Amino acid sequence: MAIKKTSLACSVCGSRNYSKVISEGQRTERLELKKFCKYCKKHTIHRETK
Repeated sequence: MAIKKTSLACSVCGSRNYSKVISEGQRTERLELKKFCKYCKKHTIHRETK
């Protein structure tokens, strides 16, 4: 299994606030987490970007 570093972008403003190390396996969809965006100043959905 390979390990891949990816960034998480805010779904509201589009800023890339977080980075995450994930294992590259049999995933078909992108990772979605609810995190705090310091630019929107609220908790929003952050999606995995390439």
